[in-house]
Amino acid sequence: MKKASNIFLIGPMGAGKTTIGRQLARDLQMPFYDSDRVIEEHTGANIPLIFDLEGEEGFRKREQAAIDELTAMDNIVLATGGGAVLRKVNREHLAERGTTFYLYTDLDSLLERTRKDKNRPLLHGEESPETILKRLIEERDPLYRQTADHIIDTGNSSIRGVIKAIINCLEKNIKDTNNKHDHPQR
Repeated sequence: MKKASNIFLIGPMGAGKTTIGRQLARDLQMPFYDSDRVIEEHTGANIPLIFDLEGEEGFRKREQAAIDELTAMDNIVLATGGGAVLRKVNREHLAERGTTFYLYTDLDSLLERTRKDKNRPLLHGEESPETILKRLIEERDPLYRQTADHIIDTGNSSIRGVIKAIINCLEKNIKDTNNKHDHPQR
């Protein structure tokens, strides 16, 4: 039953993983973790500084260690960084060790939500944030979909609405699991 005890949130930066995860954990009375915050706590440095000093590859190694550690825990809500799905081992841990929700958000909403955020090193390159986000979504969307048990569209939903959709999926999973046990297949 371990799969159902952990709830993992994946999706692009600005999808609301941390905000929704924190509130969901409060509602379900579960511990909440944010993989980026855990990396910052372990290193004593913020994400932009880690990117400056170690590059994206160095950050991804730290992220992989954090995802492995966090997904091995029990009964938690975890918000991952937007690029956590880039490594196959992370996708495997997320898929195997909990129920994973892809918080899908359209490009315009992501642009609006990340517009003023200085703590997103991948958005501060030579190209416009729109060009960068569009490329990241094209690259990562198939990985999010492959990893997720459920896709929740956060575009026009309130935080409450998204949380309600997640809880409905979880309750349906439990009901479906119980029905399988009540009516074994012949």
